[in-house]
Amino acid sequence: MLHSKGKVKASDVLAEVFPLLTEDRRQKIETVAAERCQRVSVVVENIYDRGNVSAVMRSAEGLGYLDFQVIETGEKFKEANRVTQGADKWLSVTKWKSTAEAIDHFKKNKVKIIATSLENAKPIEQVDFSGPIAIVLGNEKDGISREMFEKADERVVIPMPGFVQSFNISIAAALLLYHIKLEKNRLGEKFPDLSHEQIEIVKAYYAMRTLDTAEDILKARGKITL
Repeated sequence: MLHSKGKVKASDVLAEVFPLLTEDRRQKIETVAAERCQRVSVVVENIYDRGNVSAVMRSAEGLGYLDFQVIETGEKFKEANRVTQGADKWLSVTKWKSTAEAIDHFKKNKVKIIATSLENAKPIEQVDFSGPIAIVLGNEKDGISREMFEKADERVVIPMPGFVQSFNISIAAALLLYHIKLEKNRLGEKFPDLSHEQIEIVKAYYAMRTLDTAEDILKARGKITL
């Protein structure tokens, strides 16, 4: 997760960079890192409106999720900073060039794929959200791809008794992610779920993202190796 042009240890970042931040910022990073969940991957597939992707990012970050994955088979993904309000800085973002590549990753790592769909889907309250999961949201026009539909372990829908058939993707994401957070706690699974070592890595990552001169400081002190 630590990004630099060379190799850097989380322990070095926490020793050399973290103390340079203000006390308020250090406390905020401590609190946020301790509340993160990484056993749930938030996935968006071929979203047309980049503002919608950014809004989903903002909801995921605000609710304590860490892992965000983007499947972009067409137009290159670009964050809409006006909507994310910097949320993308605090997420671990992975980008895939194909749906097959993303599915293969989840299957190999025994991550259950739960995709949103209006077709042959279970109501949200009937879906089992236990264990490592990837919650997949499709595009505004067609929803998830046929490939994702067929390979998903579960398909979920948010029941709507009104005339409108579906929520905007950003609203659907917020409802789903809040529900999943509550379900994880109800099932007795930890949310947040990071180990102490993982929390330290996240803290180091956030420190690097906070201080623009962090990499220069580490280089000057011999803490970055090529």
